[in-house]
Amino acid sequence: MKKRILILGGTGFLGPKTIAAAVARGHEITIFNRGKREKSLPLEIEVEHLYGNRDPELPADDDKDPEGKLVRPDARPKGLEQLVGRSWDVVIDNSGYFPRHVAASAQLLANHAERYIFISSISAYADPPPQGGDETAKLAELADPKVETMGAEGEHYGGLKVACERAAEAAFPGRTVIVRPGFIVGPGDPTDRFSYWPVRIEQGGEVLAPGSPDDPVQWIDVRDLAEWLVMLVEAGTTGTFNAVGPPKPGRWGDVLGACVTASANDAKLEWVPATWLSQHGMGAENAFPIWIAPVDKFAGFHRWSNDRAEAAGLKFRPISDTVTAIREWHPRELERRVRVTRELQEAAQAKGAPPPKLADPTALRAGPTREREQELLAKWKAR
Repeated sequence: MKKRILILGGTGFLGPKTIAAAVARGHEITIFNRGKREKSLPLEIEVEHLYGNRDPELPADDDKDPEGKLVRPDARPKGLEQLVGRSWDVVIDNSGYFPRHVAASAQLLANHAERYIFISSISAYADPPPQGGDETAKLAELADPKVETMGAEGEHYGGLKVACERAAEAAFPGRTVIVRPGFIVGPGDPTDRFSYWPVRIEQGGEVLAPGSPDDPVQWIDVRDLAEWLVMLVEAGTTGTFNAVGPPKPGRWGDVLGACVTASANDAKLEWVPATWLSQHGMGAENAFPIWIAPVDKFAGFHRWSNDRAEAAGLKFRPISDTVTAIREWHPRELERRVRVTRELQEAAQAKGAPPPKLADPTALRAGPTREREQELLAKWKAR
């Protein structure tokens, strides 16, 4: 049966894949967002657009539509009031980070939608995570429930997601779906957190492989997650789910091995133990993308149970499919980043403003630089 789906967000990473999966199955999509990201990431599928700021205390960001055209003051995008008088079967909220925002949208839509699907995070659980932990594990809590920053080290992120979950559930009691993904990976990922590995290995040569091939690792391909969200919409599902894969925690060696196989070049993995990396300043959580040594407080990090999500229909494609898709997408993404960077610089120049301080658009956004990697490899071999 055709469903009317409202997506709060929709133009980032998960949103476009969800739209594609839903439209392919005959559903009707409306998206609500500020319209800013569409200037650089246009959607490939035509859907109904509503523009505005989901923060009820703020107006839309500017007086222009996504094509840059001035909007009449009386037609200017405003906020959540645009949703009044409409109805949908399901709301998918993949842009909720602060409970005040989620509460505003969920309360407004409570009588205008049957269910509310909130995309949370595996970070919603308290540290340290238990090995094989399921959806009943202890949750993170905020010391200050009114905080609206992620914190200098992102320390508020998990607690904020938990507070957002509770705001959604309060407005839609018994009618919510809470989805807690781990690392979402695949084509379209703006962070390069997983893309670092197939891209770096494609460059060939000796590659620093952190830890051990037997280290556990979990991820979810964005396309698998999107297709499953549509299945949840169709099935009328409610409840809380850890959206992590593969069926059992994967082996880190198999992930990097898939990248080597796909590259078919002279790339060679040099495995460097976690203890040595820690002694040389590379043992922190974000030192290498995706991977973290499974010890101490991180012993259960990549070992979450996904039994409940699998029972609800979540499927996982092989890692080789994800690697191939990233390898095909990333060159186009680099071209886009270069183009957007140039356009921002030209726009500043046209206004007579100082050139913006922008990162090198061709550089990976995660992982050690090639220079840092080679420095570490040289030290490891000379030990």
